[in-house]
Amino acid sequence: MDHHDELPAAVTEDAVLALAEGHHARAARPLGTRRAAGHLVKAYALQAPGRTVTEQDAEAALRLAGDHLALGRGRGSLGLAVLIVHAGGDGDYVLVHTWIEGHMSDLAVFTGPAGEPAALRPGRAGLAPCVWEAALLAHEREAFSRHVLDGTGALAGRLAAWAGDTFEGAVR
Repeated sequence: MDHHDELPAAVTEDAVLALAEGHHARAARPLGTRRAAGHLVKAYALQAPGRTVTEQDAEAALRLAGDHLALGRGRGSLGLAVLIVHAGGDGDYVLVHTWIEGHMSDLAVFTGPAGEPAALRPGRAGLAPCVWEAALLAHEREAFSRHVLDGTGALAGRLAAWAGDTFEGAVR
């Protein structure tokens, strides 16, 4: 089959092209490295056009992450996590990505209405990062591998290098 002539039955051309038409950049900025439930947490703000992540939003997300990370040892947590506080176009999202044993990671996604951090709840089973969140997690995978796994020297120095390797700017 020539992919230029015939689309697979499951591909809805109108839906894919509408998604592409509405695709845009979102602003990402680091919120620093913080501590929650004994974990070192590298935090980011991700903002849809017209939305802002405030310090109050970040603190609420960190509390939520702390509740989730408190159970980390039972999931094999290595004590290192990434927090994404996403003021999305259709609501708010908090992602807690934790590095765990066996070169694996654990991901929790919380969703809720815009501007109501107390209403954030675990997302449905199978919910994965959106394209903008995935861009930040891709950066973090590279930073973790480069500085922590492939780094040299004492662990404290590796963690400092990982904490300092952040992304800021537009993600698409």
